[in-house]
Amino acid sequence: MSLSLDARQRAMLQEMGVTVWAPPPARPLPPVAAPAQAEAAIASAAAPTPVLHAQPTPAAPSAPRQPAHAAAPAAPASELRTAGAAPTGLLLRAPVALYPQADPQAIPPELGAGWLVVLESPTPAEPLAGDSGRLLDNMLRAMRLHRHPRTFVATLNRHAPGLTAEGLEPAAGLQQALQTLRPSLVLVLGLGAARVVLGSREPLGRLRATAHHLPDGTPAVVSYDPAYLLRAPDAKAAAWADLCRALALVRRSTAP
Repeated sequence: MSLSLDARQRAMLQEMGVTVWAPPPARPLPPVAAPAQAEAAIASAAAPTPVLHAQPTPAAPSAPRQPAHAAAPAAPASELRTAGAAPTGLLLRAPVALYPQADPQAIPPELGAGWLVVLESPTPAEPLAGDSGRLLDNMLRAMRLHRHPRTFVATLNRHAPGLTAEGLEPAAGLQQALQTLRPSLVLVLGLGAARVVLGSREPLGRLRATAHHLPDGTPAVVSYDPAYLLRAPDAKAAAWADLCRALALVRRSTAP
């Protein structure tokens, strides 16, 4: 999927580390020789190593054993955390508008009625702070969401024992945010956020592979979170493809 990008969007993608270019024609690959040496090395590595058995030593007589206590019964399945349960200790902060200064009269119509971004942030009180926050800002600006005053972010943070809790239990907080904001789409960044929003234990690759619909019908798209992209910059191109998918989904829903 591709978008028509202007110079500003290309600059934003450059900040993300994503270079947009037309792929060069494929060159024929030279024939590969049969990996005889590799097979020999694998066969050598797979050969069993002889094990030397020590002579048995007579065991000293031991004191009579006390009867073992009966093992405690396993907890019933109803007491175990369900497979779709969210990680414990996470709280969802109230959504905040990222670009409230944007002109509501100049919103590109294909961006829909609004967006909600959910992610686990190292700076939950300031989601655009630090390196990951700057990358998040660049990602959203490349999508032109900085031109939408109803672009909101709700950050997940872990409740530290002994500190005042900031936020709601994730399921309740998400339901309240959806009822209040009515976003056109929820953009879910990172595996922790995906498990909270979707209630799924699937790996991130599978969750990214398709669009989702929340219980109230709101569509959701999953991608990598900015903190991960800083550690694995090679994934930025795949993240941009996810963002393009989210934009196309909203664009189709707003088409006349």
